[in-house]
This record gives sequence, C-alpha cells and structure tokens, in this order.
Amino acid sequence: MGWPGHSVLQVPVAPLDGFVRGLTGRQDAAYLSRDPGFTHAHVTVLGPFLASPDAAETERVRRVVASVAAFEVVLERVARFPDGTLHLVPEPDGPFRELTARLAEAFPQCPPYEGRYAELHPHLTLDLAGPGVDEDSLRLDLGDLLPARCRAERVDLAWWEQGATRRLAWWPLG
Repeated sequence: MGWPGHSVLQVPVAPLDGFVRGLTGRQDAAYLSRDPGFTHAHVTVLGPFLASPDAAETERVRRVVASVAAFEVVLERVARFPDGTLHLVPEPDGPFRELTARLAEAFPQCPPYEGRYAELHPHLTLDLAGPGVDEDSLRLDLGDLLPARCRAERVDLAWWEQGATRRLAWWPLG
C-alpha cells in the first residue's frame, strides 16, 4: 500500500525529466504519470499543499506566482542531505526561496515540508544513498545531462499518488 495522495506546488525542470522519469520507473513505477503535461523532474516550492484548493485559493496562487519573474537556473552540483537524499542544487536558489516564502505567507496552513526543517534548501530530488548509489554514481549516470540549464517559467500544482500522479493546474511566473 502506498502513501496517501498529496499535492505540491513545483517548478518543472524539463531538461532532466527523462532521467528522473527513468529513476521513478525503477524505484516505484506506480508514481509514473500518464499525464503528458506532468514533469517528474522538479523543484518543490511548497508542499504538501492543499488537497482540493478552491477558486479563491487557486487565484491566490496565481497572484503570488505572477509576482515572481521567470528566471534562468543551472543544476550541476549533486549533494546529499543528512537523511541520505541525493539531489541537485539549483543555482541560483534565491528565486526558489522567494517563491516558497511568498507562497508560505499566502498559505500559512501549509508550512513548507510540514515545518520539519528550520532552513529550507531548494533542490531536485534524485535518489536515496545506498549500496552502489552515491553522489559519484549519480554524476556518472547523469553524464552529459549536467550542467542542466533551464528557464523556470511556471509553477505546477501536482498531485502525487500511486496510479494517479498528474498535473492539476499551472500558472506562469511573472
């Protein structure tokens, strides 16, 4: 039995989607989305989010997202959190921090990561460290995909649930 579904506000990172989709397929294929608008590779800006936002709440998201300009980002550095989560660090991370701060202020009932962390570190999750999986092996696997350069142009409202992962809505930055 999988985790219950939840929503997340996330910035898609299209250049790495094929790679992350492949990892998802190997780790837990039930989370592979059939939605052609869904991007597996992403940087979370607020999650978990509301399960069923109403029209006023989605309008609030739209206004916040529109208040932050689209931006360029590079993902090249593979890092590890203390819990073993391997991830890519977006640079610069300031626009992600700004989005998170503005969204958390607009939705105080949705603290980032349920308030578990004193300091937030924007990241693109890749894997969990374990036998044969570490920063070096991921760098090798990613190969010429790094550095990944992209333009953050939108925020997606994504639903994550086994057998039902999909994009619910999206809003353009700026």
